[in-house]
Amino acid sequence: MRVAVIGGSGLVGRAVLEILDRHGHESVAVSRSTGVDVISGDGLEAALSGCGAVIDVLNTAAADADGPRRFFTAATQSLLVAERAAGVSHHVVLSIVGVDRIRHNPHYIGKQHQERLARSGPIPATIVRATHFHDFAGMVASGTRDGDSAFVPPLLVQPIDVGDLAEVLVEVAAGPALEDGPLEVAGPELQALVDMARRTLAARGEPVRLTTGWGGPFGVEMAGEVLLPGPDARIAATTFDDWLERQSLAV
Repeated sequence: MRVAVIGGSGLVGRAVLEILDRHGHESVAVSRSTGVDVISGDGLEAALSGCGAVIDVLNTAAADADGPRRFFTAATQSLLVAERAAGVSHHVVLSIVGVDRIRHNPHYIGKQHQERLARSGPIPATIVRATHFHDFAGMVASGTRDGDSAFVPPLLVQPIDVGDLAEVLVEVAAGPALEDGPLEVAGPELQALVDMARRTLAARGEPVRLTTGWGGPFGVEMAGEVLLPGPDARIAATTFDDWLERQSLAV
């Protein structure tokens, strides 16, 4: 199958392209670096020509209150128009476990709009909701770092390996759209985000003091089990310890 990966130059996109190639599919990387503008649609229909499926792992760093909603809405509308014109038969969207339980995080609100557009669009769609990635804690610590200290919220998560997620996305894209609601995927173990950040920083050799609490985009509505998968989630094999060991070897 010829499969287009929207956001193919990003972390998840690169992993999906690798799995597609490994399984013998023809992969098409779609991003600005390949000359395609998903928002404006420039080059998009041509890039999707001959594709049986599209895997949308596009992301945004927009942090203003309405930026993610505008981004995901524009991108999804543009994609659905181009997919219909190109004859794509399966639209796969990467979303977030717990996305429908959050009301005040701009990124989650943007993903909610993306899901709704995909479900109501003209292309059969599958929503794959994943838990946070193993590197999420380190990303939060890096983003909030101020000198030798950083802020990490006390989230309870069940992190998944990006490679494991890519395998699921490719498997889903190769089949028919799932009609019984979003598919949840998660890692094998519960983790406290603060502990993950502490261990990630230690593996990197970075002596950073961590503070915790609720603030910024991480409100108290994310406390407890809100970000955890349900009982029917698919559970991937790679643990945080496995991932952390790879990071230590890479240092």
